[in-house]
Amino acid sequence: MLNTTLELSRLEDTHSSGAYVKRDVQIVRGQGARMEDAAGRSYIDCVSGHGAANLGHAHPAVVAAVQQQAGTLITCPELFHNPVRAQYQAALCAAANMPRVFLCNSGAEAVEGALKAARLATGRPGIVATKRGFHGRTLGALSATWNSHYRAPFEPLLPAVSHVPFNNIDRLVAALDDTTAAVLVEVVQGEGGVHPAEEGYLRAVQEACRANGALLIVDEIQTGFGRTGSLFAHQPEGIQPDVLCLAKSIAGGLAMGAVLLGERAGEFVPGTHGSTFGGNPLACAAALAVLDTLQTTHLVERARTRGAEALAHFRAHLSSETVRDVRGRGFMIGIELRGKVAPALRALQAHGVLALSAGRTVLRLLPPLVITDEDLWQVVSTVEEVLNNGI
Repeated sequence: MLNTTLELSRLEDTHSSGAYVKRDVQIVRGQGARMEDAAGRSYIDCVSGHGAANLGHAHPAVVAAVQQQAGTLITCPELFHNPVRAQYQAALCAAANMPRVFLCNSGAEAVEGALKAARLATGRPGIVATKRGFHGRTLGALSATWNSHYRAPFEPLLPAVSHVPFNNIDRLVAALDDTTAAVLVEVVQGEGGVHPAEEGYLRAVQEACRANGALLIVDEIQTGFGRTGSLFAHQPEGIQPDVLCLAKSIAGGLAMGAVLLGERAGEFVPGTHGSTFGGNPLACAAALAVLDTLQTTHLVERARTRGAEALAHFRAHLSSETVRDVRGRGFMIGIELRGKVAPALRALQAHGVLALSAGRTVLRLLPPLVITDEDLWQVVSTVEEVLNNGI
């Protein structure tokens, strides 16, 4: 029986698909904002499962909800009514101020559902997305994703999808015509380098969509559920999406996604869309616990204030010799370097901080909302030392 860390890592490498470049660490457990490797070393987690662990690891409310529901009913297709699903759909719709929701299993599925909903509602084929945008790896979501690194091996993709510069309303308006079903946009571009929407941009996009008859699809797969310092990142922007895509942290780390439908989007006609595992009671129970926790604690507000403090510190103390720009909102922070980010990621891991890239030159920090002040400032200090001194 294989039982050593090295043997098990080699076993995983032997049978893994090859789709992932793995780091030289084997994570075996997590608690709050920390994870532990097989050797017992603790790391501060600023990866957060690519943004899927806003409540951190083993959050008591999520653990209790999953344990209780797993012993009651795990799966139940939407062919049947289910009380846990009903409660979650009502709570999520109320939180987002949208009347209907389709539940699925991932962010890419949420984007696929949103594209189908827009075509159904408008009878038009065209989608306008933004440069640097990332929306997923399935063929429809990939068609709306801009980076050729993701797209090129799988072309030709969906026709009638065009890309315009982010934060440029004139170019977006010029791209709209009577074939445009929807505009798909992020509030903060995550994978594209942590670029927030400029003041007034999303309101102008909404107005352009209304004038054109197109739907506004907002992708909050990474920014939703408190990540940027509000429950949903679009809410402080003063807009109301026609379609809202959610996933990642929706169920505390369990696989789940959602497509929220506004009045202009209508609803799916029976038989036009579906999901075997979508809306399963286990995920819904976890998601209810997540939403309740975020709505009854100060975690979201704390992400806003502590994130602003960390951003301000980075802007004041990181060396311009190594750092080109610091961007972000709440606990979604991007530090654009003058060189490649990979060496910084390795150095941070060696000093007990796990972080992400957002392209080749941007260091991305996504700490869980539950991170302690002590751990947050340990992250800030370590990043500062790595980037300023090359430790």
